[in-house]
Amino acid sequence: MSYCLNPTCPNPENVPYSHRCQSCGSRLLLRDRYRVIKPLGQGGFGATFLANDQALPGEPSCVIKQLRPSGSAPHILQMARELFEREAKTLGRIGNHPQLPRLLDYFEDQEQFYLIQEYISGSTLQQEVKQNGTFSEAGVKQFLSEVLPLLEYIHKNKVIHRDIKPANLIRRTQDARMVIIDFGAVKNQVSQAALNLSEQTALTAYAIGTPGFAPPEQMAMRPVYASDIYALGVTCIYLLSGKTPKDLDYNPKTGEIVWEHLVPPNDHLMSVLRKMLDVSVRHRYQSADEVLRALEIEPYLESLAQGLLVKSDPNVKEAIYPPVDNSGNLDHIPAASNSGSSAAQVAAAIRARRAKNAESDGSLPVKKKFGHNSGIGSQRQNHQQRKLNAQDLLTAYIKGRRDFSLHNLSFLKLPGADLSNTNFHSAQLQSTHLQGANLHNSDFSRANLVRANLREANISKAYFNHADLESADLRGADLSEAYLSNANLRGANLCGANLTGAKVSDDQLGLAKTNWMTIRPNGKRGLL
Repeated sequence: MSYCLNPTCPNPENVPYSHRCQSCGSRLLLRDRYRVIKPLGQGGFGATFLANDQALPGEPSCVIKQLRPSGSAPHILQMARELFEREAKTLGRIGNHPQLPRLLDYFEDQEQFYLIQEYISGSTLQQEVKQNGTFSEAGVKQFLSEVLPLLEYIHKNKVIHRDIKPANLIRRTQDARMVIIDFGAVKNQVSQAALNLSEQTALTAYAIGTPGFAPPEQMAMRPVYASDIYALGVTCIYLLSGKTPKDLDYNPKTGEIVWEHLVPPNDHLMSVLRKMLDVSVRHRYQSADEVLRALEIEPYLESLAQGLLVKSDPNVKEAIYPPVDNSGNLDHIPAASNSGSSAAQVAAAIRARRAKNAESDGSLPVKKKFGHNSGIGSQRQNHQQRKLNAQDLLTAYIKGRRDFSLHNLSFLKLPGADLSNTNFHSAQLQSTHLQGANLHNSDFSRANLVRANLREANISKAYFNHADLESADLRGADLSEAYLSNANLRGANLCGANLTGAKVSDDQLGLAKTNWMTIRPNGKRGLL
């Protein structure tokens, strides 16, 4: 289908590859290269469309955002132009982040303003909840751990998004990573004195954000970074309850959302959400980093110790644990991102105690001695390993599951997958294809990674104590600050790998393949 971009067209749908609209006569090929396929959404001040770029090989998909001024008065057009240019500059400044859409082009055509952006294929959080039901507490915590660093990046670039909500958060199909879209409401600069009441209403309806998700100070046109924190808190309430702001009650005296009866009781998570949703800016978290730190303190680890189950996946029975050596030694536990508190040690102690108990009661096989050509992980009994296919693994990860210890994941094809902060303790990953995958801060202790393809993977801060990496392909991999003590690196290809700050001995590296592009643990490049 070819879709007409004329806002007043009575019948915008046309047959494919038409040159002009059959209803209004408008040209259908925007700037002689972009053919609109279908509308994606529409608001009070603009609309978005899916299109193909016919000037590029393969005619790749892209998103066209059309800014539609509400009037033709000169100052209205000028305001629209300012909003348009501001969004373009914002996307150009921050769009090099892998979880933000890239700006491809922008231009003005016949008093209409167009942004061409990278198309993000996937489902919004709103669609996820409608299709799969509400999130569990563990799922919400995982969501926050993924989105908060992204929000911190946006704020560090002096940008306030102003429209954080489930419809603007997309789970990208390609790698299951969360992407924030729609920067059209960023930091308002409307000159209210230049507008009459009706025009002001039309313009601020576009620039103010979404009522219910926007906090009081943003509705009063005084947004701050903490305004995005509030909107993220409202999004969490939606994920837990399935209720949108218009479905929620408000305290008439304080203006606060009445939500606590709608979510599972969890004192720690509720206390974090309360502070995110405080109507007073001064009492709210001031940064995304503050929320991240709050999620990592002791009460959260106590709930982990009891086992957090993912409600949407009845087959998940494991709690989520940070990396740890089964010996119970906590001296070399890799620090979690943005943490450094004693909380990680508490969780590590829990895992070590459970692993020790499991070995003593026979539920785990006794570990055999490490020897040449005998992978540590391969000593496990196959009937004690649970088998997953690639799609089941990614689906479980998307739903919040982070523990795949003792699973048989050998030969799976997972190139480019995001599996960061995951527990693969004692898992079978023999010949698994993980090229370009994000495995940051994951636990591979005692895992079998013989001949695994980890080329150009992000394995920074990963934990490989007693892992078997014999003949693994680690060319160009990021192993910075990884813990490789006691790992078998015989025949592992480390050519071009980055080992800056990694815990690994010269004897281990002497068994591996390195070249002049390999970055040594001391940060210097060259042969080892």
